[in-house]
Amino acid sequence: MSQFLEVGAIVRLPARPEWGRGQIQSLVGRRVTVNFEDAGKVVLDLDTATLEVMTPDWL
Repeated sequence: MSQFLEVGAIVRLPARPEWGRGQIQSLVGRRVTVNFEDAGKVVLDLDTATLEVMTPDWL
């Protein structure tokens, strides 16, 4: 993971593009809970999942 993840960040999971955008709800150690548009809340292990932080359109 090369990007800094924080609560509230908008992310996507390249391995599951059909889940849409997600917002980080919590970070505990290497586990992150993300609320995805089309998959709901999912708990991911950052040792096996790679999240990409999405840049806001206004930047």
